[in-house]
This record gives sequence, structure tokens and C-alpha cells, in this order.
Amino acid sequence: MVIGLTLVLTGCETNAPYSYQYNPARTAFMEGSLASPPSQAPAVVRQAIAAGNELIGKPYRYGGGHRTFYDNAYDCSGSVSYVLHAIGRLETPTPSENFRKYGANGAGRWLTIYAARGHVFLVIAGLRFDTGYGDHTHGPRWQTGSRPTRGYVLRHPRGL
Repeated sequence: MVIGLTLVLTGCETNAPYSYQYNPARTAFMEGSLASPPSQAPAVVRQAIAAGNELIGKPYRYGGGHRTFYDNAYDCSGSVSYVLHAIGRLETPTPSENFRKYGANGAGRWLTIYAARGHVFLVIAGLRFDTGYGDHTHGPRWQTGSRPTRGYVLRHPRGL
């Protein structure tokens, strides 16, 4: 029982930082500020990357994307909500805290949500889609730099 409980609890949070590791068949890559899908990505992953690309260049605004998926500025949860809605996996914009219980537990094969109290970001085909951390600019963007993930819960849409 103790071993089973330990396995369940260790799957809930992570202390390992996100880091980008390129694999041509399975990892998205950047061309300028936009992401391109890997050769073996299924259509839904390609759609998720395209949705993320639609937000590149939009400014950061706290609460942006909370009232509607289609806004002129986005915060972290507004950005994540937009991408998940674009692939048919979210019906209403969702605040970052609520992503801690979204979908299935753990990392996904193609898409992983990193959710903490107060922040959320996506990793799609190995590439991080985030609104902060790294280059000191804010707003939705793709990043390859590592990011600490202590206190984040990993979730994913079922099947991805």
C-alpha cells in the first residue's frame, strides 16, 4: 500500500526542470519566433502548434483570454486555454489553478500541461509554449530554454 501511494503521489508533482531535447521525428522546432511540428506529429498536435503560433506577438495582459478565447492580449492561462480550445479539448477559458486537475495525470506523449498555483504553461511535441521565464519578455511565445518546475503538476489531454 505504501509503495502504491508513493507511486501515485510522485506522479502528481515534478521537481525535474523542463529542458528541450531535439529529436527530428518527435520534437517541434523553432523557425524564427514560430514553431514547426515534427515529421511524425499527428494532426491534432499540428493544430495545437498552429494555434500557439497564432498568439505569437500578442502582448501579455493579466486576465487576457479569460472572458473569451479570442482576445487582443493573453496571460498564461488564457494562452493555454486558447490552444486547448483550438484542438477541441476545452470548452471555456480556464484559470491556471484549475489546470491542476485537467485531463489525465502525468506527462502526455505529445502535449503536457505544467500547472502550478498562479502559473501554467504547455509543452507541445517537446517545445515549451509559455508567457514568461527565460528572456524577460512577456506574452505567449515558444521557448527552448530550461525552466524550473518545482511545485508544478503535470497533466495532459487524454490520448495526447
